[in-house]
Amino acid sequence: MYNDYQQLVVKKEDKILVIKFNNPKKKNCVNQQAYKEIGRILRDVAKDDSVTMVVFTGVGDFYTAGNDLSKVDDISDMDAYVEASTSNFKNMVYAYIECPKIIVSLVNGPCIGIGTTLAGLSDLLWCSETAYFTCPFVKLGIVPEAGSSYLFPYLMGRSKATEMLLFGEKMSAEEALAFNFASRVYKPSEVDTVIWPKLREYSELPAESLQISKRLMRSPEKEHLVKAIDAECEELRKRFHSEEFINAIIQFSMRKSKL
Repeated sequence: MYNDYQQLVVKKEDKILVIKFNNPKKKNCVNQQAYKEIGRILRDVAKDDSVTMVVFTGVGDFYTAGNDLSKVDDISDMDAYVEASTSNFKNMVYAYIECPKIIVSLVNGPCIGIGTTLAGLSDLLWCSETAYFTCPFVKLGIVPEAGSSYLFPYLMGRSKATEMLLFGEKMSAEEALAFNFASRVYKPSEVDTVIWPKLREYSELPAESLQISKRLMRSPEKEHLVKAIDAECEELRKRFHSEEFINAIIQFSMRKSKL
């Protein structure tokens, strides 16, 4: 039922579905196809009674560097690209907030852009002490995404959310813990001896009780998230056509070509 997809390694381990970002040559960044695949997987797992938990993590030293922007400057039909990318993105984010299973972000390293905003949507976020989080949206001429314009001020306070979403500041693992973004910071050496045993223990809890309890916890914020996601996607459509975004992509491509 669950197969590897482009840029993703997907594996079922007892009652846990593990999804690993897998694009190490590009620091595990993801493209539009990966968005579609993640949305599809989450909708499939929602109907799978043998799974109680979904764990996202990354292959290697990175969690994910976010959206793959390397081909954007080559797109000939920007209108079609914007419509498709916005639709794929929105469907993926909705799959996150609608999934009844416990979603865990096990952030094993740097987490950028969409990686950070999706991690914020998860039910449980644990991160390695080597991790950091950053959202360079304004630097790219775009706006916050995945409900972060609502969720980040709610979780970490308006001032820290402003640093993250408007100014693109990095948030360390310890800051993520202090600002209620993560609930545990672990040492890389603890992954197999402490972290995975604990997650497997959680996954064995009564499945129906887990899902009902999650729904009770998350339902009050769902209306706010949906409203934020819809507003963000509308602004993203506009920003993808803006001069600021186009110039940011040109500058991004020029920097990459010099590496």
